[in-house]
Amino acid sequence: MNELQKEYFVGILTKYRLGTATKEEINFLETYYNTFELSEDLITDENEESYLQLKDSIKLAVDKRITPRAPAIVTSLRFAWVKYAAAALILISLTIGGFLLVRKNNKQQLAANEYKGIVPGSNKAMLTLANGKRIALDDATKGEIAKQAGITITKTADGQIVYQAARNTGSDEAFQNTISTPKGGQYKVILPDGTQVWLNAASSLSYPTLFKGNERMVTLNGEAYFEVTKNPAMPFRVKSGVQLIQVLGTHFNVNAYADESTIKTTLLEGAVKITAGANTSIIAPGQQTEVNQTGEGAIAKHQVDVDKETAWKNGVFSFAGDDIRSVMRQVCRWYNIDVVYGDNLPKEKYYGEISRNSSLGGIFRILELNNVKFEVEGKTVKVSSAK
Repeated sequence: MNELQKEYFVGILTKYRLGTATKEEINFLETYYNTFELSEDLITDENEESYLQLKDSIKLAVDKRITPRAPAIVTSLRFAWVKYAAAALILISLTIGGFLLVRKNNKQQLAANEYKGIVPGSNKAMLTLANGKRIALDDATKGEIAKQAGITITKTADGQIVYQAARNTGSDEAFQNTISTPKGGQYKVILPDGTQVWLNAASSLSYPTLFKGNERMVTLNGEAYFEVTKNPAMPFRVKSGVQLIQVLGTHFNVNAYADESTIKTTLLEGAVKITAGANTSIIAPGQQTEVNQTGEGAIAKHQVDVDKETAWKNGVFSFAGDDIRSVMRQVCRWYNIDVVYGDNLPKEKYYGEISRNSSLGGIFRILELNNVKFEVEGKTVKVSSAK
């Protein structure tokens, strides 16, 4: 594909997104989608992996006959194939094609030095023991890092923290520990009962070094994904803000960030009971509850895309109708930045996925497709309308 052909291809993508493509141009894109091939000179070492993942995800959506979500400007078109082409193009604009489109608009590109020192998040956390000792887990070497009343805390070679109880210690004393991730951090911990917990950025989990009695109680701030070891005689409970989750053994995600309007609990396997004030709700796999942060009102329950809700655990930002403020809350936590907003922000929504390993500049160039612009000063980003 020569430069002129590239310009033509990129131009059609841009017009399609804006809803100004002609019938002939739409037909061209239909053909492109049906073949779903990119010329070798559009694929670089930087985007080859994203391209392959994108191709697989589009194929999966078509195979399952899923109608992809898309902005109204796209889904209002009449033909079924357009919905699939739209999904391909939206995902392209949020992965491979995004940088192709925006690189043509020099006014919207930000200088690389503006992002100096701002990198994607990584595995880092602080472990606070009952005696107040703090251990920076990302700096700790693998192997035993602490002992408490017969409980050994170990860091594995792949960076997880594991609690193991020694046999016949004669001690049933439990100490309260807290693992906390900063903005730009994530971590996995295996609790004394074998329950696995993945902590997202800017989150904390408090738990005993030994579960005893008739329950296993932990406290969460922020977001975490749980795979709970089954023990019907000792239900697992998660306290997060104004709500309490009770489970026997299950997989679920809790988003309880203080800067979100609701606490969201999403179930992937098993069953959980949600309690908030005088209200209770039992949810099944594929369902999500939302509880107002104040604890007022009923518990809302609905079906959701669990892959989207747990995408962060798999290294992906996933958007399905998110506005710029919702997007930026996620980005800020992961890249350890602050944000301020200008007036009259666009109401456009974002759809698709972006790798959490992307550079911040690359993410901003993609987000700028929806008529916003970014100004970076140190660790603070100002978001304003590009119109």
